[in-house]
Amino acid sequence: MTNDSSAIVSTRVSPLSNGTFLAALGVLAFSFTFPATTWAFEGFGPWSAAGVRGVVAALIALVALLASRAPLPARADVPALVVVAAGCAIGFPLLSTLALRTSSTAHSAVVIGALPMATAVVSALLTGRRQATAFWAAAGTGAVTIIAFTLAQNHGRPTVADLYLFGALVVCAFGYAEGGRLSAHLPGWRVIAWGVVIAAPVNLVVAGWALAQEPVHLTTKAVVGLAYTAAVSQLGGFVVWYRGMGLIGVARASQLQLAQPLLTLVWAVLLLGEELGPAVPLTAAVVLACIVVTQRSRPS
Repeated sequence: MTNDSSAIVSTRVSPLSNGTFLAALGVLAFSFTFPATTWAFEGFGPWSAAGVRGVVAALIALVALLASRAPLPARADVPALVVVAAGCAIGFPLLSTLALRTSSTAHSAVVIGALPMATAVVSALLTGRRQATAFWAAAGTGAVTIIAFTLAQNHGRPTVADLYLFGALVVCAFGYAEGGRLSAHLPGWRVIAWGVVIAAPVNLVVAGWALAQEPVHLTTKAVVGLAYTAAVSQLGGFVVWYRGMGLIGVARASQLQLAQPLLTLVWAVLLLGEELGPAVPLTAAVVLACIVVTQRSRPS
């Protein structure tokens, strides 16, 4: 009987492994966001793309919440959900979309390179949970490596889009940290669903104003790009991402996102035809090494 029980337990996936898988799946989903946004620009202006994306995501989320008869959020969780809405459903989508309008995909990936470090810092400040020195050293090295790489791809010239990217970085880090904290006791899909619903009035105003100001030309790429950013980047990706963070912790999950800029650059080559230099394999090796160190580090 003991041997049978041990066999059953050994075949189960541990929360740490399952959480890592789910967080990595979220990173993969998010890595297509910038190319999909570029596709959306074929038929929509930046403000329209950001606003409509949020409205469509809110409609999907509202249907899911009503169909599952999800209870209203507890009063104590509302402030954190507002932060999720402001950071992940309004601020980051709008600011990153505006940046992509005036900057290349490679340069815009800088914000993703710095986001894991920013998320870990915000999480540490909010929770007071200390991380090991090796964790911070590896996270810092990975972030610096990604930033140096993406800047080199754009010849190191700052653009006006940098202001948008910096703002997106800050607000998204707070949204990730608060969303990950909520996902420790709430289903991850419900956290992001309530977030996009709370953000819906703002996105509805943005979409209504923008559609009246910016021309719309519906093409296949534009529709596919906008649909992906709404259904996956704004909602579906967050479901697995927040669930993963809830299982393994915000700081550790955020370091998996160090791989996201490299994935985005790969999709930029395959989907957008951008050219990359030989530094990609070396950068990938350094980043993957940093991810291994951060995943194995334990809070002190």
